[in-house]
Amino acid sequence: MIADLQCVVLDCPEPLELASFYRSLLGGTVNQPDRRWAVSDAWATLHTASGVVLAFQRVADYRPPVWPDPARPQQFHLDFTVADLDLAEKQVLARGATLLDAGTGGRSWRICADPAGHPFCLVRH
Repeated sequence: MIADLQCVVLDCPEPLELASFYRSLLGGTVNQPDRRWAVSDAWATLHTASGVVLAFQRVADYRPPVWPDPARPQQFHLDFTVADLDLAEKQVLARGATLLDAGTGGRSWRICADPAGHPFCLVRH
């Protein structure tokens, strides 16, 4: 095992509104204090009663998916908690991932893509 699933992140135009929508469906707490994230106008979270965490990030010029149009596909990414960013990066690259953004200045996450091109983040625990 390389990582634990930290949260599922959905792109959207209004993070707090979408977090509140999903809270109305799933219950839970919007923007519960959590050392893993700093909430802002561009980032909101929903901690559900089941323990699943959904996160919502603002995307400029957001274009919603159109089902089943492949020109406007579904948009989300997974965040994985890892103890050692360097080791986790090497391990996922060895399994076929691609590094998209290694970050700079000691940033606590790296952005990769799975073999089919779906982005995911490795986030230092």
